[in-house]
Amino acid sequence: MSDPDRVVLKVEGVTKHYGHVQALRGVDFEIRAGEVVGLVGDNGAGKSTLVSVLSGAAAPTAGRITFEGEDVSLSDPSHARDLGIETVYQDLALALDIPIWANLFLGRERRARGLWGLLGFLDRRGMIREAEEELKTTRIRIGSVRARTSALSGGQRQAIAVARAVSRGSRFVLMDEPTAALGVEQQHRVGELVQSVAERNVPVLLISHNLPQVRELCDRVLVMYRGRIVADLDPKVESVETIIGWITGSALEGQL
Repeated sequence: MSDPDRVVLKVEGVTKHYGHVQALRGVDFEIRAGEVVGLVGDNGAGKSTLVSVLSGAAAPTAGRITFEGEDVSLSDPSHARDLGIETVYQDLALALDIPIWANLFLGRERRARGLWGLLGFLDRRGMIREAEEELKTTRIRIGSVRARTSALSGGQRQAIAVARAVSRGSRFVLMDEPTAALGVEQQHRVGELVQSVAERNVPVLLISHNLPQVRELCDRVLVMYRGRIVADLDPKVESVETIIGWITGSALEGQL
């Protein structure tokens, strides 16, 4: 459930230039705690550039980003992660030849206490235990966390990528085309996972071309067109055809 009183992320007048090309043209929107907000648009609308800016992969040319009430300058992806902004990409960035629990702690491995830690040994038992607890909390069913990640289905791998993002203490999750390569059943599982993240009061920005799923999962839908947010729609009210009209620009009637 969303918290209408707490704005987690606020974007004001954000622009991005690549030489003479202006990819973002004064983007404005905000997301509240526990909201699932869809971001849709045609190819070249600026979605990928906006994700790059919010994840710290690209610096905006101008504009203001406020996160948890404070102005932030996202200098790089590690800075964004330190703030609690996690991005889950379509390629997932999982290491398939290691166990599931190791993927959940990839890049933040925990050393054992005392002398063993000083010698470089890892706290495998502790990480395995926490991995099991995290998957239980997010209602992910994958069997043993000791199994190799390569043995998982596409939907299960996506679930692990999201669980890793949430387990890092995320306060905001970006999901870039999470179901693009998945079947119907796996898409449904990812949808359940998105909802479980929102139930933890963590907002989700869901970038997707899957309009039926966006309408099902999202509280609001932002439509990008030529580098701008041109519509903020209620997906429970607006039809797919109406959303497509905004995506293609036919609903703008010469406004831009």
